[in-house]
Amino acid sequence: MKLLTILIITTAIGLASCQNNEPDYDASGNFEADEIIVSSQQNGQILTFSPNEGDVLKAGQTVGQIDVTSAKLQKEQVQASMQALRERTTSVRPQVELTQRQLAVQEAQLKQLVHERTRTENLIKADAATQKQLDDLNAQIDQLQKQLDVTRQQIRVAETNNASQNRGVLSEQGSLAKAAEQYEVQVQKGQIVNPVKGTVLTKYAFAGEMATLGKPLYRIANTDTLNLRAYITGTQLPQVKVDQSVTVRIDNGEKGFKEYPGTISWISTKSEFTPKTIQTKDERANLVYATKIRVKNDGYLKIGMYGEVILDSNIPKTN
Repeated sequence: MKLLTILIITTAIGLASCQNNEPDYDASGNFEADEIIVSSQQNGQILTFSPNEGDVLKAGQTVGQIDVTSAKLQKEQVQASMQALRERTTSVRPQVELTQRQLAVQEAQLKQLVHERTRTENLIKADAATQKQLDDLNAQIDQLQKQLDVTRQQIRVAETNNASQNRGVLSEQGSLAKAAEQYEVQVQKGQIVNPVKGTVLTKYAFAGEMATLGKPLYRIANTDTLNLRAYITGTQLPQVKVDQSVTVRIDNGEKGFKEYPGTISWISTKSEFTPKTIQTKDERANLVYATKIRVKNDGYLKIGMYGEVILDSNIPKTN
């Protein structure tokens, strides 16, 4: 009978102590990272693809190549068409130069006739020449001036016609140039370029497979800094704010806990039901608020790892 009484008392004390044993942390949750799924930007066979799960990649690093032979051939075809158009354009320069030399000869002849007319006018005054000689010179000068006008007009017409003809040919070259640019973009998109610095989490494709536009190739995340998604109760909400410093800790095996400084970067404006995997400080709370706490990773933190949060004002003092 005594033994039964002792067992009952011991059990009652144990239950009472369990009921009064509150968690020594304020919130808990799991670590996560901002993940990016890198997808194919081109159709074709994957010729090379180097990333493996766990690899750390740099932003802008080329990690693979998709076959873009078709786009290259189409670009070369457009460039050949552009070259053919350029060869169809004509230059008026040889014809203009010939006409300009003819114009120079005519101008020299006119200058000579004007000089001869002045000399003849002086001879007439001295009764050493006749009026008919002067009239003949004036007629030659008038005829040569008309020839000069015709020659100048020929140069202007030749230049105008040539420019119009070339504009018609080169107008087609503009649309071909745009087509060449589009094919060049397709060629460049054949390169698989890593967009952000981070660690490869999952690999979805391999060299030799066919890639289609939008097909996921791999999933990457920057694990230098992780987010601990922790949940707080409504009574704790007035005690926290964005940019507030907190202490985050993880289980360190037999040595207890490993602590990290953290900063609250986001607080949800809407409450939600407490996730089944989360234990709050107040187990009677049904509604909680999600928060994100940024923690610098020293290499030990992993995505999905469990972590606990202690508000700095609630850190127990150690002796």
